[in-house]
Amino acid sequence: MSGVWDPTLYQGSAAYYAVGRMPYPAEVATVLRDALGLDGSGRLLDVGCGPGPVTRLLAPLFEAAVGLDPDPDMLAEAARRTTDARVTWHRARAEDLPDGSGTFRVVTFAQSFHWMDRPLVARTVRSMIEPGGAWVHVGATTHAGVEDDDPLPRPRVPHAAIRELIAKYLGPVRRAGQRTLPEGTADREEDVMVAAGYGGPRRLTAGGGEIVPRSTDQVVAAVFSLSFAAPHLFGERRHAFEGELRELLREVSPEGVFAERTRDVELVIWTP
Repeated sequence: MSGVWDPTLYQGSAAYYAVGRMPYPAEVATVLRDALGLDGSGRLLDVGCGPGPVTRLLAPLFEAAVGLDPDPDMLAEAARRTTDARVTWHRARAEDLPDGSGTFRVVTFAQSFHWMDRPLVARTVRSMIEPGGAWVHVGATTHAGVEDDDPLPRPRVPHAAIRELIAKYLGPVRRAGQRTLPEGTADREEDVMVAAGYGGPRRLTAGGGEIVPRSTDQVVAAVFSLSFAAPHLFGERRHAFEGELRELLREVSPEGVFAERTRDVELVIWTP
């Protein structure tokens, strides 16, 4: 990615994101606490925080936590859902750091780093991490569960059919705001981190395997929470798309209840 923020990337998605994405398992906080010796001291910076699920989950492990995101709607949704006085929200691009933010014991990136100018952000953030601190990449897929054929107590969410429906309306090439991503989002994160001078990585996993119910409304919200299916991308056809999506889901589960098996969350720890 170029690192030039596109404000339409998640336009109209904030409220859907908060409803449609499955929560991060509490075990994420436990695993990080034990791995990093977190004891309630120091500060957390969660970069690209969206509506703040990781910020809120990890905040009790620190003296203070800052969620940073360039999308005002995401931050408004985050603030609406927050009661913890330790947490503050800051509107900025990751490329604008250090932005007077100071230093942090831990800096997290959850489903966000691939949208940024990764070499620039990795170098800048390295200077913001306190001695003994860590960068943590939280790798997760929270909009959808495991796609396999093991038995579940309710019908599975028809993810493959949903992807086909999105392609019917938006075309086969992945959309991302005003751009397309014919080769998907950026990868080879490890090369970026090593080049920026980090040590590691240490890889841990948390959660996963839990069977959770999902309503039709939650599945629809999960779809609209995706950058490549954000509401604005459908234009005047949005209501037609949602109508077809709901009909597809009704055919699979007339009762409107589905089951998903949650995926593992990978925690990749780097040290400056």
